[in-house]
Amino acid sequence: MDIKDQFKYLIGGYYGIRSMDDYDLKVYILKDIENYIRDFIENNPIENFNYEEEALNYESALPLITKLQDSLLVLNKIDAPIELILLVKNKIKKLKEEK
Repeated sequence: MDIKDQFKYLIGGYYGIRSMDDYDLKVYILKDIENYIRDFIENNPIENFNYEEEALNYESALPLITKLQDSLLVLNKIDAPIELILLVKNKIKKLKEEK
């Protein structure tokens, strides 16, 4: 997995958590993810890459189920509460059942 793919799943995970309206403490988790993304960008700079533009593209291009799946990867990296992980897994399950 190259750096651009890693950035993509971090952004997808961020937007996946933003969709979790049934989790009251998501603002704190979103802040942790933002900090993780900032650290990632500082440690892995990509030349001629507009991070903000790419993030906005990923927000609109990725389906919700992909964002939620990406969020599971991100939540694992930041040691998120198991309660949130279970809520995300449950939402993924519901989305798969709706198909």
